[in-house]
Amino acid sequence: MTDIAQLLLPAIRWNAEQGYEPSRAMIDLALERGVGGFILFGGKADAVRELTADLRARSRIPLLIGADLERGAGQQFAGAIGLPPLAAIASLGDGDALSGAASLSAREAQTLGINWIYQPVCDLDIEPENPIVGTRSLGADPEEVAAAAIRWLEACQSAGVLACAKHFPGHGRTTTDSHAGLPVVDVSAETLAKTDLVPFKAAIDAGVAAVMTAHVAFPSLDPSGLPATLSPTILGKVLRGQLGFSGLIVTDALIMEGVLGGGEEVAVVKALAAGCDLLLYPTDLAVCIDALERALAAGELKNEEIERSLVRRKQWVDWTTAEHRPATVTDDDRLWAEQLAERAVHRVRGDQFTISDKVEIIVVDDDLGGPYPAPPRKPFIDALRSQGIDSEKRDAPSGEEGSTAVVALFGDIRSWKGRPGYSKGALDAVRSALTTASEAKQDAVVVQFSHPRLAGSIPGNAPIICAWGGESVMQRAAARVLAGMRTAVSDSAKGGTGR
Repeated sequence: MTDIAQLLLPAIRWNAEQGYEPSRAMIDLALERGVGGFILFGGKADAVRELTADLRARSRIPLLIGADLERGAGQQFAGAIGLPPLAAIASLGDGDALSGAASLSAREAQTLGINWIYQPVCDLDIEPENPIVGTRSLGADPEEVAAAAIRWLEACQSAGVLACAKHFPGHGRTTTDSHAGLPVVDVSAETLAKTDLVPFKAAIDAGVAAVMTAHVAFPSLDPSGLPATLSPTILGKVLRGQLGFSGLIVTDALIMEGVLGGGEEVAVVKALAAGCDLLLYPTDLAVCIDALERALAAGELKNEEIERSLVRRKQWVDWTTAEHRPATVTDDDRLWAEQLAERAVHRVRGDQFTISDKVEIIVVDDDLGGPYPAPPRKPFIDALRSQGIDSEKRDAPSGEEGSTAVVALFGDIRSWKGRPGYSKGALDAVRSALTTASEAKQDAVVVQFSHPRLAGSIPGNAPIICAWGGESVMQRAAARVLAGMRTAVSDSAKGGTGR
């Protein structure tokens, strides 16, 4: 038996009915074989703390425990603080907001026993038909994204948590979701160097601990058509060579079709042979470890390269221990996150408008389906009620005099969804609701929980408020913004200044 299992980080997923119990057998096997860490998905904050403490107590080696916290720890863990999508924060043009978001994410990660955040996203938001980047991106301009990524990663690592620039060499130009297939980016190497690679180069120069590979093919960088994750040319010549990166290279999740053309057993060997240091989210742990050990014995993997990866893993896990400091998260942090979310909510169509004290909520949810459930939509209605607005969820506007119809349109970026825009069914539902309200001479407004550019596809001429994403923090923020529009009328009637 070798130490090669240390280069694998399997996933632990929370089950709504059974907690972490369905993963216990895998966890036992992983710790027995000596994996180098885990990636966590979901769970209640207290349960996460218990789990990470148990993992570390039982492991023979220090562990890297990571999570996708692009939208704060609340993106994954119940009871933790949620943040707006990266695009929403970046749109404010406030570097301190980015630093604050990163610091908060890192501090809360530490309280949960997590020492690695897969963030910042360095992909450019330059393809409107991209089904998997969108609001996850820091923007479209390479230099602005580079500056924003530096703010994020420096604040994260200053708090003692590893950051990870992703998805190298850039997922922003794709029109295929790499969860479902292999995207191909067919632009010149010169174009990539002047655009897509700029944020990654900046992150590397700023000392980012890790870079995550894209399951995307770049023929101009590697004519073989291999995804970057499996390409010795892209990882060795470009990432290690041209960009001078010496930190950890980690694969994107190995459950994604973009890398599984030959199956998982083949992908893990090819990824390490290509230059990856760590393998994220292998599903059949025993099979993968056995395949790696056979490849090592057969010379398909070189001992010296595996040893370098083991050394890099140890160096960075030791760094998290050396940099670890007591972390706390307070009610002030939670309030700051709520205020940040409210700052990001803005009007994208129509003149200034007001709402009444009574609203009818028509939810049009374009995020249903897929392997993982969408966030609950109840926070929006609850938050309106907490602001003193009589709110009722309805299938269609009633036309009642003195009430406002609020169409809550959810259309987030989601894995395996396969598209960035609204479906025909969702747009038809919005059209129907707005037509019903118009015919009854009932005021109406649309609140879209998605990218602002999607407002152009929404039918009718009702005002549109953009709330960027459907997480609870954005639902509450949108509700407060709407409530403020009602308050403005009340204050004006009293001779006040309004909002």
